[in-house]
Parts: sequence; C-alpha cells; structure tokens
Amino acid sequence: MTWITKSTAAPDSTTILRGLVSKKRVPLGSDIYNRLLGTLFDEAAALDERRIDDWIAMLAQDIIYQAPIRLTRTGPNRDRDVMRTMFHFDENYDSLVMRSGRLQKSAWAEDPPSRCRRFVTNVRVGERDTPGEYEVVSYLFLERSRGDSPENENTTAERRDVWREVDGEYRLARREIIVDQSVLGMSNFAVFL
Repeated sequence: MTWITKSTAAPDSTTILRGLVSKKRVPLGSDIYNRLLGTLFDEAAALDERRIDDWIAMLAQDIIYQAPIRLTRTGPNRDRDVMRTMFHFDENYDSLVMRSGRLQKSAWAEDPPSRCRRFVTNVRVGERDTPGEYEVVSYLFLERSRGDSPENENTTAERRDVWREVDGEYRLARREIIVDQSVLGMSNFAVFL
C-alpha cells in the first residue's frame, strides 16, 4: 500500500483512499487477525486507563501519526473530502513522546484528565508487501467525559494503520485517523485516537 500525501480534494482518483487497500486479506479468526485484534484492544485499554507509557511502548520508532482535515463537498468531488495536506495533527515518535509527557504532567487542556472509552470495531486486516507488516483498518468511537460536566463529548473515525511485527509483538508504524466530522464536536484533541 502506498501512502499518498497530496490532497484528496484534487481531481485525482488515486488519492481517494477508503477502507482496506490490501488485496491479501487476513482471514477473520486466524492467528494473525486475533493477535492484531488483541493488540488493538490492549492499545485502547492502555489509553483509556491513562497508561501512556505502555502505549508509547507499542509504537515503532519511525511512526507517522496523522489526522487530516475533513471537508464537506458536493457534486462530482464529494468523495474527495480528506485533505492530506492539512492536519489536526501530524506527528512522529519524538513529538508523540513529548506530547505524552506533557499530558502526564502539565497539559492545561487535560487537567483534570479526560475520562475516555474507546470502542474499536469493524477491524479488517490485510498483508502488506513488506513481510511482517499488516494494514489494519478499524472504526473508532471515542466517548469522553471532562470535569464535572454531565454532557459527554464523542467522535467517530476510521483509523488506517500499519502494524509491524517486532520480536513477536506488534508495533504501530503508521496511523491515519480520518475523523467523520468536518467541524469537530470536541473542545480539543488532547487525547490520542
């Protein structure tokens, strides 16, 4: 799978990425599928339980972690609604480590910390051309409670990942988060998706 960084708003059908791209599907219930599914559940639990250091340990050193901006479009360009030239965030390993350190110590946006639940569903897995790497597409529903507010915030997204097997465990090497909203319903994205 080739990751394309130009905007899907441009009239070029090669930039429209939806769902699983890999043609070598990993069957549901197979050992690889179940291990990757378990890894996604462990990742969600680590983030929900604010075990940020455990989550950082699941990342590859060369990770690319992005959330492109979403547009609302009509007419013939309605499928070109993901701007891969503008991002809510565009991070690498070092910036994620720095951000996680701030979240655990001094981030004003997360004091008091959010209480989150991440629901990961519709997981599809495909083999990549590089041995030991897997394309994993999943849907995310994030529910967040902040402070003493009786109103929860939530967001939904498609996550397009690359997970790499390293020493018998999977490491997240790439994540593209395509948020379903063009105008965010959350006050901030201080939490990891």
